[in-house]
Amino acid sequence: MMTPDHARVTEIDAIVLGAGAAGLMCAAVAGQRGLRVAVLDHAPEVGRKILISGGGRCNFTNLHTAPDRYLSQNAHFARSALSRYTPQDFLTLVESYGIAWHEKTLGQLFCDGSAKQIVAMLLEECAKGGVTIACEQSIRAVDHADGMFSVQTDSRQWRASALVVATGGPSIPKMGATGFAYELARQFGVKVVQPRPALVPLTLPAEEALFRELSGVATPVSVRVTQGPWGKAQFREAALFTHRGLSGPAILQISSYWQRGVALGVNFTPDAPAGWLVEAKRNQPKQGLRRTLGEHLPDRLVGALLDQLQLAGELGAQSDKALRAAEARLMDWRFDPNGSEGYAKAEVTAGGISTADMSSRTMEAKSVPGLYAIGEAMDVTGWLGGYNFQWAWASAHAAASAMAERRG
Repeated sequence: MMTPDHARVTEIDAIVLGAGAAGLMCAAVAGQRGLRVAVLDHAPEVGRKILISGGGRCNFTNLHTAPDRYLSQNAHFARSALSRYTPQDFLTLVESYGIAWHEKTLGQLFCDGSAKQIVAMLLEECAKGGVTIACEQSIRAVDHADGMFSVQTDSRQWRASALVVATGGPSIPKMGATGFAYELARQFGVKVVQPRPALVPLTLPAEEALFRELSGVATPVSVRVTQGPWGKAQFREAALFTHRGLSGPAILQISSYWQRGVALGVNFTPDAPAGWLVEAKRNQPKQGLRRTLGEHLPDRLVGALLDQLQLAGELGAQSDKALRAAEARLMDWRFDPNGSEGYAKAEVTAGGISTADMSSRTMEAKSVPGLYAIGEAMDVTGWLGGYNFQWAWASAHAAASAMAERRG
């Protein structure tokens, strides 16, 4: 390994660590505003998470982006950056490249073609700014002295007055994700909020084995938590039973709000009006319970639920009290997850570099001038559906703008 004394030294204005969504965006904006920028990444190619997102079509933003759709110990931290770089701003950029897109559901925007188009767009934006991009770079040391940051790789030493941490969190380690951002933050005395997997499938204990037999069954539900560090939350989307527990959009959403020891309440009949089972009994007393529930739920799930409810036969054979109790349980079926599938299956990482130590306008560390953190590396976690990409774009734009202003 070369020592800094013998390595080639390159002086620039800003070093960006991480060639993901936030890092590329930040470098492109800073470069186009006149800064000399280099992006360093240990991966063999840029934008690896972008390429797998949205089933390969990249859910690149959400039209309903708002600060209350992000979790952070500072609930207001994301407001400034999000207000200054909006989903429409990014959409304008996408359309300027002729990338066709569509709105799927709930404001989620996807490429009609491929996520590769978003990566190609970001690379072209970087090229317009004269940005240097170096992949397969092993970071040997990061230092700070006399107002300059020094990043040592195997073959070169990079020096700049600004260092941007855009290396994300440890979610999806098979893509090369690590907790490097937290190591750097701690090195510079910046606090880190305990990281945890988010937007992740939840696992169920052995006593819920019955539901594992439903692996592959999906159904629209409303799922909620009524307590926890983030307060109450409720999402209405599809849930999916897996061989390990629960997944699907509704579960991924609620997982960010869930903590061990907190029960989930699942409403399996969110569209059914109050008293619907008793009303069905009066209208069709000879209809079987299984057929009645089958009008709302998949057949395999109906069988499992009826076994748990210990009900069978025709509606007319059930007492109103029993039907009301069944309806109440179907509207608030309790699950007690014993964990999650961890970083391997988590779409993002919650927690991270503490917003208390960072400026919400510039993304700069309050105690270390020139040190910036953006994207998933920070303690800002969005809902499922393009929100985390929009935070990447907005936080990157804020940091790049601040660096450009500082340079004058």
